Parts: sequence; structure tokens; C-alpha cells
Amino acid sequence: MSSSYRLGGIIFALAGTIAFAFRPVLIKLGYGAHPVSATTLLFLRMTLSLPFFLVMAWWFRQGGPIARRDWLGIVGLGLLGYYLASLLDFLGLQYVSAGVGRLIMFLYPTLVIVLSTLFLAKPPTRRELAALAITYSGIALVLSSQITPGPENRLFVFGALLIFASAMCYAVYLVTGSQLIKRVGSVRFTAYTMIVSTLPAVLQFCVLESPAALELPTRLWWIAIVLATVCTVLPVFLVAESLKRIGANHFALIGALGPVTTVLADFLLLEGALSIAQILGGGLVISGVLLVSLKRN
Repeated sequence: MSSSYRLGGIIFALAGTIAFAFRPVLIKLGYGAHPVSATTLLFLRMTLSLPFFLVMAWWFRQGGPIARRDWLGIVGLGLLGYYLASLLDFLGLQYVSAGVGRLIMFLYPTLVIVLSTLFLAKPPTRRELAALAITYSGIALVLSSQITPGPENRLFVFGALLIFASAMCYAVYLVTGSQLIKRVGSVRFTAYTMIVSTLPAVLQFCVLESPAALELPTRLWWIAIVLATVCTVLPVFLVAESLKRIGANHFALIGALGPVTTVLADFLLLEGALSIAQILGGGLVISGVLLVSLKRN
């Protein structure tokens, strides 16, 4: 492997991580720009990104036939891993800051361990148990200052639980989809599941909203376009290429910059600074996820 090839993988990983990290910030900016519902914002994100994934599906259509059971898996995982996970994330971000939301979503590698233990008979190692203890201690510290009887704080906890449920959906998607991805191919699998996940988002919008919901200010349309392209489509390509060049182990280290980037962007663009307890808790979360994600040499 040449140094330039590896350097390219590192650059792709950094760019993809930063692009993903700005997604919750843009969602919060969208909520602040205009009284828009989570249903409408999710509809815009999915439909504006759909043409790109249709092109991906067509371009990689020669990847071989797909069995019927694999098609069923694609449909099920598309509904769970992209539609439901995205919906819960959008709903939760109505009540919590972008930085806290990203820290909670960053729990998904530890949830993969729990699910693998329960359903795949893969007991956790001591290293993984230590990572779980560190990570969830961090989340408890992040949430501790907000768990009080006040109505606003109850909404904060409700939003945190929604985002945790989103992380759980994504973890289930990773655990159950790992073998399917090997048979179908990562690019085709991503394209097909994103296409599938767009359909319920469109149906949900048609049932719950009226056409007047799309009478939005220009600023919100630009936020939705950037959310769909720069923070959804672009990172998919960047992360896939970086994983091929540097591997999942090294990508995990770079991916830990995601929550940090979100917190900084939240502070600069939304003035959503974390408290000292939340900063310390965030550090524990990142440390625990790195402990479980990085393999020993």
C-alpha cells in the first residue's frame, strides 16, 4: 500500500466524519429557521438525496443477481436502519442539543456488542465490558444535570431516549445486515436501502402534512439541500472509500472526531455549549467507544 493511497484514505475518513457530524447541526438550524415539523424535514432530506442513490443503484446494477430473501432483508433493514433511525433522530433533536444528540448516537458500537451477546451468542470480552462501563457512565454524566422534575428537562430526557432508540435501530441494522452486505455489496446495499427508506418517509408526509408544508423560506430549502447532499450522500461515498483504504480499525479512531466536531459546530453556529459535566461525560463516551472499536495490534 503506497503512502499516497493511505493518505487519501485518511483524508476521505476526515471529510466523511466531518460531513456526518454536521447533520444534527443542520437539523437544528432547520428547526430554528422556520416552524417545520420533523416529518417535513425528513421528507426533504430523503427525497432530495433519492436521485443520487437511484444513480448509484443503476451504476452498480451489474453486481450479480440478488436472492429473494436478500431483497426482503434489504427492505426490512431499509425501513429500520435508515427510515426509523432517521425519524427518531429528527424527533429527538427537537428537544436536545446537536452535541448531546451526537454523543448519544455515538453509542451504537457498544449497542452492537450487547445485541451480539444476546442474539449471536458472542459473549463480551473484559475489554468490551470495560468499554461498556466507561461509555454508559459517560452518558449518565451527560444526562445527570438535566434529570430534574421541570417540564423542559423532562422533554430533554424524552429527546435523549428517542435518539438512544435511533442508535439502537442503527445497531440492529449493523448486526443483522453484516452478512447481507457481504452478499449484495456495500454500495448496492446502501443505495437500495436508502431507496426503500424514502418510500415510508414520503407516505408519512402525504398522510400527516399538506402541500402547504412545503411553502418554506429559501434559507430552509438551502439547509435541506445541504443536509441531503453534503451530510447524507457525500459521506456515504467518502466513508466507503476510506474503509477500503485504511480499514475499519483506523477509521474508528478518526470517527471519534465526529462528536467533537458536532459539539464545536453546535457552539459556534447554535451557541449550544455543553456544561462541564457534559464535557467530561462526552470524553468518557468517546474513550469507551474507542476502547471497543480499536483492536489490539
